[in-house]
Amino acid sequence: MDLTALWTSQIMGFALVFARLGSIIVYMPAIGEQLVPMRHRLVFALVLTLALYPATPVGSLSIGSPLELLPLLLIEVLIGIWIGVTGRIVLTALQLAGYQVGIVSGLSNAFAPNVGSFQGSTLLATVLMLTGVTLIFVTDLHHAIIEAMLMSYDVFPPGGAIIGDMAEQVVLAASKSFYIGTMIAAPFYVMGLVLNVGLGLTTRIMPTLPVFFVAAPLLIVCGLFVLVMSSPLMLRSWLGFFADWLGLLAF
Repeated sequence: MDLTALWTSQIMGFALVFARLGSIIVYMPAIGEQLVPMRHRLVFALVLTLALYPATPVGSLSIGSPLELLPLLLIEVLIGIWIGVTGRIVLTALQLAGYQVGIVSGLSNAFAPNVGSFQGSTLLATVLMLTGVTLIFVTDLHHAIIEAMLMSYDVFPPGGAIIGDMAEQVVLAASKSFYIGTMIAAPFYVMGLVLNVGLGLTTRIMPTLPVFFVAAPLLIVCGLFVLVMSSPLMLRSWLGFFADWLGLLAF
């Protein structure tokens, strides 16, 4: 093989790895946030591909025409988008929990910019998502994300996308995220039930009590207190859920 053919095969292999890793980085939580400029994510994807390319099973590709590489590139982009979007769905468990906490605590009308998109979000949902993204770096889970990128070649060999299984995993990710988001918000359901039942009994005993005037600040104060007390356990549960998915890339 002459030098030109060797370089061509190496560049094609690099492009195939970049297609998957770059697609993952665009959507993956922590390293693919909308707050990070696209050019920075592109540079990071190029550097990461250069570092991980020798460790991938892709190697050099002997393809007669660059057009033959196009179907492989599309499959790799599809696999990368699937991994990144599934990770983003896992992150939405915190957003769902924040919405539910805000509704129970009377803070659903406090809006803030959303971390994962350009849409608006409630203040508590934004706080939980920002904290979750921060904890990914604090607990070194971003290393696990990079390891999961390499492990994806064991789950999906180059050019080996399985559309049916990928669609099933997206549905499972959504259902698991809904379950985790509801589970970590469970203390606030108990708090809301106890407070509302207590306020209802109080109004039966004291009909002249301005219940709406009393209930609003009481719910906010109690909600913030429960959030401070339960947030370590909430975030620990979500981090365990995210780490388990990174270890298997499956549910």
